[in-house]
Amino acid sequence: MPASGRTLVVEADGGSRGNPGVAGYGALVRDGASGRVLWEGAAPLGKESNNVAEYSGLIAGLGAVLRIDASADVEVRMDSKLVVEQMAGRWKIKHPDMRQLALEARDLAAQISAAGGSVSFTWIPRERNKDADALSNDGMDGRTIDRMLVGGGAGEGDSSDAATVAEVVDEVIDPAPSPAPPGPGEGTPTRIVLVRHGVTDFTEASRLDGRGGSDPSLNTAGQAQAAAAGRATAHLLGGSPARVVTSSLARARETGAAVAEAIGVTPSVDADWDEQDFGDWDGASIPDLVRDQAEALTALRVDAAYARPGGESHDQLAARVVAAFDRVVAAGGTTVVVCHRKPIMCVLAHVLGIPHDKVWRLAAAPGSLTALEVWPDGNVSVAFTNRT
Repeated sequence: MPASGRTLVVEADGGSRGNPGVAGYGALVRDGASGRVLWEGAAPLGKESNNVAEYSGLIAGLGAVLRIDASADVEVRMDSKLVVEQMAGRWKIKHPDMRQLALEARDLAAQISAAGGSVSFTWIPRERNKDADALSNDGMDGRTIDRMLVGGGAGEGDSSDAATVAEVVDEVIDPAPSPAPPGPGEGTPTRIVLVRHGVTDFTEASRLDGRGGSDPSLNTAGQAQAAAAGRATAHLLGGSPARVVTSSLARARETGAAVAEAIGVTPSVDADWDEQDFGDWDGASIPDLVRDQAEALTALRVDAAYARPGGESHDQLAARVVAAFDRVVAAGGTTVVVCHRKPIMCVLAHVLGIPHDKVWRLAAAPGSLTALEVWPDGNVSVAFTNRT
């Protein structure tokens, strides 16, 4: 029985007109008991292959689960035999692009497992995947959809989530988005781009890797993600001047070096952007903790004051991260901060007022970009999150 007692079904698909050609993905999340659709999404992908599009649909669906109820039991249903067999571990992944996407999907699945849920994969024939297929065609037609339906939040009886208004973005977009429209404040904003580091062997093995651990370097896939993050950052900045600040940990410094090289600057280090110190759990396998120490793992996630022996609590982490964030804001201009998942979560929770027990719904995939603007009057605009 999942921690929340809830089951969810992800249906995902993707397509490419030309393979590779004009590509897009579609996905939806259903309540497992009622079959009711809780979320549906679609997006264009530019020129990509069918396989990239199908993996992108899976990633979008798992990301939506984290927003709805990360502790649910999740069944992923897809008509892609390749994706299902690769994610189930029965088929090898030979293509580098597929390996990177599979790692991102597995990272999301590990986050669900760490919350007390689980993820399984089921192949279904194409005729039983028509809803996701229709959404993928919306994506191929250039439409971006992110529709959270009423009652989609964690727990059907949670009145605060049940009151959530449907959230829709449904328009033709340029794959390379234009700068965000003016924010809610006056004057010139400080712009901050948060980049999560690429993967390490620890990331791939679903091991906790905090501030006090063995400090592994990027592996081959992580180096590719770092290079991609550098290209994406350079494209986003469009030649505008920017600083690069990294945490003191190797994976962030190495990713930051790739980003800094791409925009032609020298990075600096601020250790306050380091990942949380997990104390005696640094290096521990998350699946093992879920199995053997579920109660303590839940405490680490939901109790902001809980810390492992030799480690730090979420409150302690947030205090140093917010201080580092305030320094970046005070510096003005544009700063790219290359750091870790929990510091990114801390910043978003800080500026959006998200309570600690909901912060785990925020996804930040390896190599992803999140952008904010902070205005002189204190208003904040989050331009986008978790963009890979």
